[in-house]
Formats: sequence, C-alpha cells, structure tokens
Amino acid sequence: MPTESKTRHRDLREVVRFYLLDHRTRPGQAIDIALLALNLAFVAIFVAETYPLSPAVDTLLWNAEVAIAVVFLVEYVLRLYGAADRLQEFFNVYTLVDLLAILPTLLVVGWPGAATVASVGFLRVIRVIRVLRFYRFTQDAEFFFGTISDNALRALKLLLTVLVLLFVSAGLFYSAEHGRNPAVDTFGDAFYYVVVALSTVGFGDIVPVTTAGRWVTVAAILAAIIVLPWQASKIAREWARTGKVNVTCPNCGLSSHDRDASHCKACGHVIYQEFDSSE
Repeated sequence: MPTESKTRHRDLREVVRFYLLDHRTRPGQAIDIALLALNLAFVAIFVAETYPLSPAVDTLLWNAEVAIAVVFLVEYVLRLYGAADRLQEFFNVYTLVDLLAILPTLLVVGWPGAATVASVGFLRVIRVIRVLRFYRFTQDAEFFFGTISDNALRALKLLLTVLVLLFVSAGLFYSAEHGRNPAVDTFGDAFYYVVVALSTVGFGDIVPVTTAGRWVTVAAILAAIIVLPWQASKIAREWARTGKVNVTCPNCGLSSHDRDASHCKACGHVIYQEFDSSE
C-alpha cells in the first residue's frame, strides 16, 4: 500500500507538471490562455488604481485583484508541487517573479496594517514587477496558438523587453513622484514622461522633482542603451545567418558557409556539403 500511494502521488505530480507546461492539448491551451488573460487583468488593475475612481469601482478592482492573486498563488504552489526538482524550481527566476508579483496583495490581505505600506512604500514598487510574468510565455517557441520560428521568438522577446522597460520605469517613476510632483497624477503621466525621456525628445513639461525620480530616469536610460541594442544585435546576427549552412572548415574552423560554397571563404580550403542546386 505505501508503494502504491507513492506511485499515485508521483503520477499526480507528473500530471500537474505536464498541464502547466503543455501548449498542445486543449486543457494545456486553456490554462495558458486563462493565465495570460488573468495576467493582463492583473497589470490593468495596477494601472487603473492610479486613477481617481469611485469607491464602488475601487472595491470591485480590489476584490478582482485579490481573486487573481489567489489564482496565481494556487498556480505557484502547483508549480512547486509538480516540479521534478522543487528547490531548483523555487529559485527559478520566473517562479521568484511569480511570488513577488502577488506578494503585496497577499500581505495586505493577511496583514491589514500593511495597506498603508502598500500604498506608499516598497510594496507598491514591487507591484510593478507583475508585468515580468509575461516573460514566462516566451520560455520556448511553443504557444497555445502554435509554434513560431526562433527569429520570431527573439523579435517577440525584444518587443516584450521594450514594453516591460517602459512599464517598469513608468511604475517606478510614478511611485517616486506621485504625491510630490503635481505633474504626475496617474500612471499615464508617468508612462508619457518615460517615453519622452527614453526617446530623447525631452519636451520638459514633466521633470522629476525627487532624487528617486531622477535615479529612476537615469537607470531607465542606461537600461535602454544597454539592453535594447544587445537584444536587437542578437536578432540581426540570426537574420544574417539566414541561408547559411552550419558546416565547419576542417582547416581554419570557420563555420556557417553559403549553401553553394565549395571552398572556405576565409582560407580557401575545400569544404564538402550537400546542397540542392535547384534552390
């Protein structure tokens, strides 16, 4: 009986792990679509709460945020439960982001006194991290709508990086400037400022008035200068390799030759490869 119980437990863990990673079966696709939709709603609630709303709408948004956070908590627990190596899964970057994204909401629910901290302190800053959950959907080239090419996946990651950089920078800038800067009343004001600052347009209608706001601006500009060209260069290199064949020259070691090349273009050594002359 103990052996039979362990077998059932292992089988259940494998089923849980399969459906959380699966993109092909209908249940796996439904889970992917549901998590993506909830993630969009989770981020939208964060943005909406920065605008002046009626008490009824505020209550509705808060209840929705708590409900979504509970769903993501269940997902987090199931990922740890179904993982082949739970310790490795716990320290996985995506898993840590999942936990940090729901931590502020769960703390407010479990500790009502944290509501004040969540509105003005570090917890509000942590809420910005929830947008990073979208990176989990770009772990591989398989999605609920099919499989995309590696180049398309890299382009998607670049686009996501741009959006995440803008969103996180705007969220941090809003947290630093709101209440101190009369020009920053909503998330939209902060987002507008970040886009203008990173595009080097610099209209000057919104300027940081706090030290934290200035450092957020500096960090955002440095991140844009470093991260975006780095990712774009990876895509450019892959596109440059299109039409090449991964054949290595036995003399100089140069790889990636033209499809119809018979000699190495670096040293002139004869290379052998098969190609279709009709292409």
